[in-house]
Amino acid sequence: MKKLILLTVLLPPLLTFSQSSYWQQHVDYTMEIDVNVKDHTYNGEQKLVYTNNSPDLLTKVFYHLYFNAFKPGTDLEQNSRYSIDDSRTMSEKLLSLPKEDWGDVQIKSLKQDSVPVEFTMEETILEVLLEKPLRPGESTTLEMEFYVQTPAMIRRSGKNSEDNVAFSMSQWYPKLCQYDDEGWHANPYIGREFYGIWGDFDVTINIDKDYTVAGSGYLQNPELIGHGYAPLKEGVVHGDKISWRFIAPDVHDFSWAADNNFTHDFIDIENGPRMHFFYKSDSEFINLWKDFQENSANFLTFFSETIGKYPYDQYSVIMAGDGGMEYAMCTFIDGVGHPTIESLYSVTSHEIAHTWFQFLMATNESKHSWMDEGFTSYIDDVALNVVLNQGKALPNAKAYEDYFNWVGLGLEEPMTTHADRFKYNTGYGMSAYDKGSIFLSQLQYVIGKENFDRTLKKYFDDWSFKHPRPNDFIRSAEKVSGLELDWYLLDWAQSTMTIDYAINSIVDNKSTTTVNLQRVGQMGMPIDLKVELKSGEVLLYNIPMTKMRGSKPLKNMDLLDSWSWAKPYYSFTVDVKKSAISKIVIDPSGEMADVDRDNNSLAF
Repeated sequence: MKKLILLTVLLPPLLTFSQSSYWQQHVDYTMEIDVNVKDHTYNGEQKLVYTNNSPDLLTKVFYHLYFNAFKPGTDLEQNSRYSIDDSRTMSEKLLSLPKEDWGDVQIKSLKQDSVPVEFTMEETILEVLLEKPLRPGESTTLEMEFYVQTPAMIRRSGKNSEDNVAFSMSQWYPKLCQYDDEGWHANPYIGREFYGIWGDFDVTINIDKDYTVAGSGYLQNPELIGHGYAPLKEGVVHGDKISWRFIAPDVHDFSWAADNNFTHDFIDIENGPRMHFFYKSDSEFINLWKDFQENSANFLTFFSETIGKYPYDQYSVIMAGDGGMEYAMCTFIDGVGHPTIESLYSVTSHEIAHTWFQFLMATNESKHSWMDEGFTSYIDDVALNVVLNQGKALPNAKAYEDYFNWVGLGLEEPMTTHADRFKYNTGYGMSAYDKGSIFLSQLQYVIGKENFDRTLKKYFDDWSFKHPRPNDFIRSAEKVSGLELDWYLLDWAQSTMTIDYAINSIVDNKSTTTVNLQRVGQMGMPIDLKVELKSGEVLLYNIPMTKMRGSKPLKNMDLLDSWSWAKPYYSFTVDVKKSAISKIVIDPSGEMADVDRDNNSLAF
């Protein structure tokens, strides 16, 4: 068995990014906790070195205390209670919990550079007044002692999941809030997304010897641990507890799970990482969790080749949590919610893809959830199509269907809506997952597949280990394609305008045919158009939009004059008589999200 070692990720110096005005903060966490498995509590010590790479003087800092959300009366519970859709279920669960199943984070002491500091706590946010303001370019050390009562499994993290996993531990530690050029992101937690600071984690977990621990980071003492990580060193005898020490370099989160009935398998991917699998040995889904491992490895390889190389030496898939959720170097996936191989493939592919779209390119997923969930949903559908040989012409066709249905109901909200502020839970899903997925497939339609494939790689090269925003992605696409694309970001991602193009009329000119088109919807787009002749011949045309200042690369297509978005009508002439034409189709690939496809074709 190959010994797991600490990976050093090579990054450019923090202040010399190619984006000269860009900066990001840095954290180094050293934590040790002592776990009581009987009552699911733990005492912890945290040493945090915080580096201020901003141009601002910081007089205070904020921490997230996520577990404090899981009790009656909190923002999370109240928001769920008064929601107008199925989000109410969280409130119902929280209100029924006995006090011993509440989440509770208590700060016993907090010092800055060995000097006690004042702090106040309001539910999930801890506000700390620094004893010494932190100047630009300086670092400070924050030392904390804390106590945590792990909540019942309500949302993503907690104790005794539906699969009866003892500990599903995400967002389990006092976590410093992000500070960037928009200021502090000290939002109360109400059950949605996260935004963290890049740094290094050194975490020691003291837990009963029968429990296997899985999660972020490289185990530093596998020969003293065993549990499937390495053969136990001769002569090692475990006491009541084992000290598990993990190091996770260049991540913005640290998560772990533990259970006394975990089975531990692994696969060594050629030219890739070791992929670990942890699942309950008494699970009714044990055969599924063995059968899906090979394709899980294939998913990771696909993303690594398509977007950018996976930079760590390991990745873990863990039966834990609820649903599926991505974390640093691992994912939690439940078994109860994915009782078939198809559903297990789908969720695993999706969560692994999040390694790129959220963890390596760490968007603020609360403000730009569509860049997180939408990009992941798109590439996940593509991966499933390739790895499982599904043979779909449009892998994310379901996203289009969902989007059309939601728009038809008149319930769409802008993609710029904060993840916590959507009126409907379904509206969040449609915007973040479906419309976000369409953003990418439709961009491929706009700039061409070759340019699109190169854009994904350039985006990774430009923004891995950083915090990109929507314009950063568009700029990568512009640099690859040579096209102007600000209009696309504005109209699709920052408005609720819809696309609708129609064949308005056909004019027979005896030897030629004039095709009259109409822009019915507000949003302008370039147009692909197909003319099918009765002879079987097919004529393909591309109409760029003027604001693009160019067109995508064309193969076997005729380039027509551009069409300004401001002009609702457009005409062009086909050099064949009308009687020779059998059908005319706008957007034959179906990649354009045209809300009324009935007016996109005309048959003769």
